[in-house]
Amino acid sequence: MEKMEAAEKATCRSVDNFNPLITTIFQVSCILVISHMFHILLKPLGQPGPFAQLLAGVVVGPTLLSRIRRVEDFFIQASSAEYYMFFSFLCRMLFMFSIGLETDIPYLKRNIRVVSIVAGGGIILSSICAAPLLWLLIKVFTVTKSRFPFYLLIFTVLANSASPVVIRMIAESKFDNADLGRLAIYSSLISEMSCVAFVATLTACSSTIRLVGAIIATLVTVLLIFLNNYLPFVFNKRNRHNRFLTNSELFLIIFILLAISLLVESAGYTAITCCFLAGLMFPREGKTCRTLLHKLTYAVNTFVLPVYFGYTGFQFNISKIFNKLTLILTVLIILLSAGTKIVATLAACYYLKIPRNESLILSFLLNMKGNYDLIIINSPPVPKMLWENDIHDLFLSVVVLKTLILAPVVAIWLNRGEFCAHYPTTLEILNPESELRMMACAYIPRHVSGYLSLISALSGCPNATLNPYVAHLVELRKKKKSKLMYHQLEDGDQYSDEEEYGGNDVVQITNALDSFISETKIPVHEAKIVSSFLTINQDVCNGAVDLRVSIIFLPFHKHQRVDGKMENSMEGIRTINQKVIRHAPCSVGIFLDRGQTGFQQPHGSLSVQNIATFFFGGPDDREALACSKRILMHSQVSLTVFRFIQANSSIQNSWISDASHKDEEVVMAISSIGTENEMDNVFVDSFYNRYVAQGKASLIEKYVSDGAETLVALREILDNMYSLVIVGKGGRENSSLTIGMSDWEECPELGLVGDLLASSEMNFSGSLLVIQQHRHSEEDEAFITP
Repeated sequence: MEKMEAAEKATCRSVDNFNPLITTIFQVSCILVISHMFHILLKPLGQPGPFAQLLAGVVVGPTLLSRIRRVEDFFIQASSAEYYMFFSFLCRMLFMFSIGLETDIPYLKRNIRVVSIVAGGGIILSSICAAPLLWLLIKVFTVTKSRFPFYLLIFTVLANSASPVVIRMIAESKFDNADLGRLAIYSSLISEMSCVAFVATLTACSSTIRLVGAIIATLVTVLLIFLNNYLPFVFNKRNRHNRFLTNSELFLIIFILLAISLLVESAGYTAITCCFLAGLMFPREGKTCRTLLHKLTYAVNTFVLPVYFGYTGFQFNISKIFNKLTLILTVLIILLSAGTKIVATLAACYYLKIPRNESLILSFLLNMKGNYDLIIINSPPVPKMLWENDIHDLFLSVVVLKTLILAPVVAIWLNRGEFCAHYPTTLEILNPESELRMMACAYIPRHVSGYLSLISALSGCPNATLNPYVAHLVELRKKKKSKLMYHQLEDGDQYSDEEEYGGNDVVQITNALDSFISETKIPVHEAKIVSSFLTINQDVCNGAVDLRVSIIFLPFHKHQRVDGKMENSMEGIRTINQKVIRHAPCSVGIFLDRGQTGFQQPHGSLSVQNIATFFFGGPDDREALACSKRILMHSQVSLTVFRFIQANSSIQNSWISDASHKDEEVVMAISSIGTENEMDNVFVDSFYNRYVAQGKASLIEKYVSDGAETLVALREILDNMYSLVIVGKGGRENSSLTIGMSDWEECPELGLVGDLLASSEMNFSGSLLVIQQHRHSEEDEAFITP
């Protein structure tokens, strides 16, 4: 009787009662609505989007709602699976291309050894553990044919790490800029791409037809990469006066991507590697990449991934594991898969000397499933082959249940914040050859030119990496209502309302960044903060925390006129600067750019830029000197350090300035005794031994008694042609070196010396950088919103 009922059901479903396209669209809509509802409910509990989306698919699928007969007849039809699979293919291609576009190539190059060891450990151990599991499952399911593809299936389920799940979980935890977060992201990517390459290679070697298919897939992938390197050049040239490409140009790129992906799939191989490589090799400069990131990032995170994860949960049917044998096998495979990854990752991290708590969270993150393993489960690596229902349901249950179990645990762990709370918030403690993350804030295009010169100088060290962000701060004004309907807008105007803010300044800033990136090959990330000037300082501080920057650069509220006098640009800037300085989560630098007479971009310049750093002692001056260390490594920069010392001070140094070192000079100043004085001496001695003694910089001492002598010494120094002066904001408190200098103080946010150098009375035509070192306080933590 049961067989007759099953046969009747199969006969009924051989004919579609509803249009499959309609059911697919309705299913996608249900998944989106329910996943967003779950996300709203679970987000306060710290649960990530992939968990809510996977859970939504389980609710819509045969586990819950589709158990109702009418819902089942509507969603699950004879040809609906083909529509679902094609829609899943479209989603997969888009997000893999987006992942390739967002890949941090410099980080991957620097850490390829570490990432490969972490990913490779799990792959090697999984390939070993797959053998006994293969023997067991062959006995259980009496597999007599296609044992080699069966081994590839087991290996993939054990070894693969779903990079989209890992990336979204880390991004939603605001963990993606932490070292451990980036290590997890790229370890999962390497793991997944290695599994694809391993399976594809073994499959290609199994027969001549498969080898021909592999060659075709490789050739069309190379063709796609070539087209993606040629089209951006053409589109950037056509849209030189626009910020984004037109919709038709964007559609052409996506159409080529999907067309070639279909060719790869028709050759018998998955196209996720093809799309990922296309995004990875896509030119990062210009408007084409910016448009793709702008369009794809929102669409992928809001629609594509929720539907893809939701469809994964939709396929799961909990009633399939109620069988005692299936339940035991499911638990066994989940435990074996998790144990293999955890042991291998912990061993690799022990070898790499990664802390134990970080190793543990990394091993759990790499246990996420739900991408390439699903492809192998639904589409075996052999043409015209399907897994037995029992095998398909078993491994699908393993993938879905493992992610549903581990994702909440990992999310709670990440939200504790102990793995990403600590990062260098000052330059003094940062190794000069390590990565420097900085954020430069600009209101108008004039601010950007000076920042680009600063970025160019800071990127001079060949062994260090600079990760700069230029944030365009735009005042949020009252929204203007448009009477035009959507179809009446010109092509390219159908962007979000936020794009209207900033006016023509946005295009000018974008063009300046594009030209700089094209000329220097230094990647600069562009961001825009739209907010009221009353609260924009809080958005800047929150952005600095999210980006994990070590220093924020702010523009001075005055600019130099043609006659050399200083004039207010925007008075609101000064108030914002004062608020940011007071509450910043890292060090802050106020940059006064004097245009043509100030600091110029060192890259491509034939002349050497002379820079001076004034050191009066204290944490701010040490921070200024730490910044100077980064700049002096540029071949077109000459640094001089002037150290101001009390004339009757007992400080004696075994070193003196070497007049023969004319390449670089630094100006430094130091004052009183005590703990701060000892820290200053240690820092200066280290600087001297590492840079001055090796001829990379010069150090000059200036002995002064009071503020008047300091002022005279400053005038003498500034008679030389220095294009940039770097000084700490605070100097030493209650120092006799600056007595009387506060009488004419106008801008206290610059400090005594900085305010003096910014005034027109000093007749100084160079640029000025005033730096304040970050001081940790509970008030700052309360000010910054989580």
